[in-house]
Amino acid sequence: MTISSALSNAMTGLRAAGRNSQTISANIANAMTPGYGVRSVDLTSSQLGGVRIDGITRNVNPALLVDRGLAEAAFNNASDRTQFLKSYEDFLGIPDDPNSLSARIAQFESSLVTSTSRPDAPERLDASVNAARDLATLISSASRDIQEARSEADRNIDFQVKKLNSSLVSVQELNRQITKTAALGGDTSALQDNRQALVDEISAMVPVRQVPRDNGQIALYSTGGAILLDGGVAEIEFNAVNQVTPYMTLGGGTLSGLTVDGYPVQTDSARGALGGGSLGAQFEIRDELGVEAQTQLDALTRDLIERFQDPAVDPTLAVGDAGIFTDSGIAFDPLNEVGISERLSINAAIDDRQGGESWRLRDGINAAVQGDVGDSRLLQALSETLTARRVPASGDFGSGAFSAINLASTLTSQLGADRAQAEQTQTFTSTQFNELTQLVLAEGVDTDQELQKLLLVEQTYAANARMIEAADEMMQTILRL
Repeated sequence: MTISSALSNAMTGLRAAGRNSQTISANIANAMTPGYGVRSVDLTSSQLGGVRIDGITRNVNPALLVDRGLAEAAFNNASDRTQFLKSYEDFLGIPDDPNSLSARIAQFESSLVTSTSRPDAPERLDASVNAARDLATLISSASRDIQEARSEADRNIDFQVKKLNSSLVSVQELNRQITKTAALGGDTSALQDNRQALVDEISAMVPVRQVPRDNGQIALYSTGGAILLDGGVAEIEFNAVNQVTPYMTLGGGTLSGLTVDGYPVQTDSARGALGGGSLGAQFEIRDELGVEAQTQLDALTRDLIERFQDPAVDPTLAVGDAGIFTDSGIAFDPLNEVGISERLSINAAIDDRQGGESWRLRDGINAAVQGDVGDSRLLQALSETLTARRVPASGDFGSGAFSAINLASTLTSQLGADRAQAEQTQTFTSTQFNELTQLVLAEGVDTDQELQKLLLVEQTYAANARMIEAADEMMQTILRL
């Protein structure tokens, strides 16, 4: 080996050591950076002697990243569903809660019993009216809570669709930059990190699978079969509304669905082309869970109104007259059940806040003047109709007959069971997501290993530097001869 070749080999070794040192330092600095892929320098022997730097390799496990993305989508979906059910259950309360739906009905029933024992006591009649008002307020507030949750879901859908469209365009642009940079011989690792971070954001909203394409590009397909990115970018469209009302449904055409490149796609939980992630969960809250909750609450409200709207209970009522509970002040119409829970109020005839008198509970809603203050027959009838077993005219409560408080307990029990099942699913998906996240992190930067590599690089650098120093000494010796 000539001195010049030895010097050349040492110089290539120094360049390789320097590049290795930079790469290792970047790995250590980004050890906690999400989505960062561990870099390594590719070296081969040069035909002219020494080593050649072939490029930088980004070491990731694509299959594991896809699985983690799918797990995150499932976890987000389960979390959003659980949050809705838990919030609704908290609002209605459990039977032991003194402010729960069941407790409010029990308080109203108890107040009627108390009034029956002393029909001449105005304070007891007032307490019964207040208990009826509290019950109506809770039910109407719960209905508004449902619609607010549906409205929030509609706004979240609009936000996520816009974010999904912009992220897909960004991935397409990064595909192009990666291809261009690779063609020029540059390092595409940072671009791939940025692209993976965007893919992770997309997958949290819509579970996707990555398909490698030529020149370092990728295509994205939803697990529901929609083509989101394959050369061109899919355009996803959605039209938000300002406020969702009980009358507004996707099936009725008053709420927007999704279109992909102009074609409508399913958004229900079973067959949604873009379902399975947080976007699908918002559609499920708006169009399934929220609608079901409203339907059940409306059915309970209808049962409550009809119990006291019966002329057989209050002889002062004619057919079509409103009883204690009303539909915004008028009698309930079975053809207008949707949203009745939000419109529920007590009759102005007994409400002192609306100019009424509580003695009409004792003498009849339509009574013009007070009757016998010791007559408790109507109060007894009101108490009995509240506890009478009736088959609900609507809703999904089975074929049994229920008292008012039993019907409320059945509603809250159904809700509790749905919430418990949702929490179980959330726990499973959370465990799966956390385990896959740990696996991804385990394949990330190992700082101990990187420091060991750095020590070897330093030794290599020192050896090549010593070679250059030795070659310089030999050249100086020759020149002095």
